[in-house]
Amino acid sequence: MKILHTADWHLGKQLRKVDLSEDIARFLDWLLLTIESERVDVLLMSGDLFDMSNPSQAALQQYYDFLRRAIKLSHACKIIITGGNHDSPAVLNAPKDLLKALDISVIGAVTDRVEDVFVDVDVRGEKLVVAAVPFLRERDIRKSAAGESFEDKASMVREGIRQYYANVNAFYREHNADKPFIAMGHLFVHGASVSESERDIQVGNQAGVEHLIFGDDPHYVALGHIHKPQLAGADHIRYSGSPIPLSFSERDTAKQVLILEWQGKSFDIQSLKIPTWRRLHRISGTLQEVMIALRDYQSDSALPDLLELRVHEPQESAEVIRQLMEVVQQPPVDGVQIIDYRVTFESNLKRTDELLEADDQINQYSPTEIFRKRLQQEYDTKDETALMEAFTEILESLNDHRL
Repeated sequence: MKILHTADWHLGKQLRKVDLSEDIARFLDWLLLTIESERVDVLLMSGDLFDMSNPSQAALQQYYDFLRRAIKLSHACKIIITGGNHDSPAVLNAPKDLLKALDISVIGAVTDRVEDVFVDVDVRGEKLVVAAVPFLRERDIRKSAAGESFEDKASMVREGIRQYYANVNAFYREHNADKPFIAMGHLFVHGASVSESERDIQVGNQAGVEHLIFGDDPHYVALGHIHKPQLAGADHIRYSGSPIPLSFSERDTAKQVLILEWQGKSFDIQSLKIPTWRRLHRISGTLQEVMIALRDYQSDSALPDLLELRVHEPQESAEVIRQLMEVVQQPPVDGVQIIDYRVTFESNLKRTDELLEADDQINQYSPTEIFRKRLQQEYDTKDETALMEAFTEILESLNDHRL
């Protein structure tokens, strides 16, 4: 029996307003070919199927088209999908009964019965049991109490997750102890390396867990939520990572799926590299250096490469900004799309550093105080009140979001 572990497809994702649906479409084509060529018997998708809880019609169509094609493959493949923090349980569960008739198991959210996450698999007489645990929302694992602190809340969420997996393991030992056992999960394991694309990671951190919470029973733990493929504390506990880069911080990350084969007492785990259909590339330097690098840039990608430009100049110059804007609007090379650019002037940075050093060390100031100092340096004082109010509103919004 062969099992393929993937996660974090994020159907409907945009990167700096660039639609990534074609990237995902090419991955799904490749995945279907891989299921056939590798003769994969079970597909595990560990959460964040969609990028938004209310996915677009295009994203939903891409999902159902994949399932339609998957059930027509000459090599039958059992599909198990769990919900992630970006997914709506209601959206995932809506066609659940229909999909079950097609041998597709979807677990959008947990219920009061732990047995509801268990999926039994029988392939040509080989048996496997999967605990398809989706993203565990706070309301699923604990009751809120008035007046509790942030630390109390975080501690109780972690304990709720630990207890849930303890219950999963207990059910496995009682009912399925003679079968290979895979547990799925969509959460943050302490020590995992994150990228820019993991939204709400601060919220995820409050419920971040140690890898030991999965216990000794699972022979493999198939994780989603973190977009860089990696181990999570042990060789058999792994993030498959997202199938395509979802942020520029992932531009050098090799994407993969994981293929498992049962070898009597444990799973043999192999990674299979996913092709790259476009590059995400950052070009940095002076304006002249950036323009030369752009002029000499060569791409053999199937899709336009996405570029970030980072221009660093010693002195502030309106002419530098004007020339950069011309380059952004009309790149001097085909096969690329400039989706982000930034200019920094060393003279401005030095003035800011000198202003802070003149008073004291930067870590002694709050974000609001640092922003006020920057305003005093760069802007007309008549605008200071309005800008400070706007900054404070944004800061408070971010703090509320983290809580």
